[in-house]
Amino acid sequence: MTPAAGPALPIVLAMTGASGAGYGLRLLDCLLAASLPVHLICSPTALQVINGETDLQLPGRPAGQARALAERFAAAPGALSVYAASDWRAPAASGSARLGAMVVCPCSMGSLAAIAAGASDNLIERAADVALKEGRRLVLVPRETPLSAIHLENMLKLARLGACVLPANPGFYERPATIEALVDFIVARILDQLGVPHQLGPRWGQTPE
Repeated sequence: MTPAAGPALPIVLAMTGASGAGYGLRLLDCLLAASLPVHLICSPTALQVINGETDLQLPGRPAGQARALAERFAAAPGALSVYAASDWRAPAASGSARLGAMVVCPCSMGSLAAIAAGASDNLIERAADVALKEGRRLVLVPRETPLSAIHLENMLKLARLGACVLPANPGFYERPATIEALVDFIVARILDQLGVPHQLGPRWGQTPE
């Protein structure tokens, strides 16, 4: 007899100071809609980007962020946990915590470099280090152009370590008519990497409805 599947492990979602806050917020929305628990970590710079690029004005404290985001995305009670980047008591700081995959979206080049170096100077970097050492799925979504040799070398190093480097580089073969469609293109690719079913767009070879 096949044992019954247990509850889904929380997804760690980190947002850093790169442009592209809409990608991370849409991903959060989709994960919560899929009834997946999420541990969210926003760097201080990420909060500035969110407040500058979107109509959200998130407060500085995690409790306030959790309330605002849970209301925005109609999260089930207890589905969303928010941690400060300085909170070393958070579950993501230790490999002993039962957690699933981790996504850094958007991922700044500074964060990517620190993760590649194993710096672990804040919770986001430490959580990524834990994901790598525990063999968990780590998806990094950089948004930067052009790319220097330093950026490319860091990405290559992380790819060789097992991370998935998934640049925020949407395709146009579906003829997107809105910014939301461009965002969903990338979020769909992230969800695919996490094994999360979705209906964000037709698959290649499928006829759009």
